[in-house]
Amino acid sequence: MQIVVDDLSGPQIVEFLDAHVQEMRSVTPLESKHALDLDSLRSPEVTFWSVMDGDTLVGCGAIKRIDAVHAELKSMRAASARKRSGIASRLLDHIVIEAQRMGFTRLSLETGADEFFLPARKLYEKFGFEYCEPFADYRPDPNSAFMTRKL
Repeated sequence: MQIVVDDLSGPQIVEFLDAHVQEMRSVTPLESKHALDLDSLRSPEVTFWSVMDGDTLVGCGAIKRIDAVHAELKSMRAASARKRSGIASRLLDHIVIEAQRMGFTRLSLETGADEFFLPARKLYEKFGFEYCEPFADYRPDPNSAFMTRKL
């Protein structure tokens, strides 16, 4: 597997991200959906990575700059057929290292609060993320869990 910076121009990642947004819409009320659309992911404050297994896209994730020392983890996803195979852990480790290299000292995230998102929350806990209050422009939301860690 190879983790590469992605400019989000290929059809494979566009389809992969569309599936991500559709899945989030199916399990999260629209007012609580915080997944970035493709244009937002292409903004200069976002760095996006794809995980490739040969020619097959098997995962993705991004960070969005909040300020000079704080970034937000966005768009973490593993292909359905490859969930629980270590892809998300490998990618999250890569993103944490890259965020440190970029000079960030804090990495935060928003994820769902219901049972569907429990595996994601457990992964983030394993990587040292702790529950916190809403950050950046987020507001308290019973459908959201907010987590952060120092780098």
